[in-house]
Amino acid sequence: MQFRCETIGNATLYQADALDVLPRLKERSFAGLLTDPPYSSGGAFKGDRSAPTSSKYQSAAHRGIYPEFQGDTRDQRSYFAWLTLWLSRARGLIVPGGLGCVFTDWRQLPTTTDALQAAGWVWRGIAPWDKTERGRPQLGRYRAQAEYVVWGTDGPRALAGPVAPGVFRAPVPNVKHHIAGKPVAVMEGLLAPMEAGAILDPFMGSGTVGLACQAVGRPYVGIEVDATYFEIACRRLQEGLNGHSNPSA
Repeated sequence: MQFRCETIGNATLYQADALDVLPRLKERSFAGLLTDPPYSSGGAFKGDRSAPTSSKYQSAAHRGIYPEFQGDTRDQRSYFAWLTLWLSRARGLIVPGGLGCVFTDWRQLPTTTDALQAAGWVWRGIAPWDKTERGRPQLGRYRAQAEYVVWGTDGPRALAGPVAPGVFRAPVPNVKHHIAGKPVAVMEGLLAPMEAGAILDPFMGSGTVGLACQAVGRPYVGIEVDATYFEIACRRLQEGLNGHSNPSA
């Protein structure tokens, strides 16, 4: 399998499918896992799920602003199988007791908690990301205001180290580089209780976790299958290394 690899400061970036790269990485060489995989949740039916990601996750007024992203067309059964597969491979790369944190939304929350455990992680909890009242309003319904971080550990974990918030409150950035972009500050907060060492991100997107690692001086390994987003991530991390980073998502 051919793939591209770039080194930017203490970050190593791969353009490839995560399932091709994970088996090549050194076992037990990462302090933690922090990643934001495609949710495959933007439709109840096959035709809906097969639609472009911009039509599933953006209003008509915002379509075309960001590139489409891959891997968002799985049904729930195949999504569970896929999550279990890569989470199992990723767990072997994390130090014993290390944290694994995976973003999801409300529709895939039960599937993600099941897959984390099926892959051998010890499920420890859920940390919501409260997007504030800027979250998408729905007339006659509760506002779609939160996404979630399902987190666990690779085996037992001592009750020691920093305490991190159980809820992260931050609005969706005004300037994004990805349809599903999240704030760098949220990623920095999620890194806080992880041991010193490299962070693994198999679904890098526009490089937001990488920027958070850069900000706190952590080594980072990111993987992204889409060439367009890989280039965006490389550019953002290079700008950050040069002192010109945009702190948005």
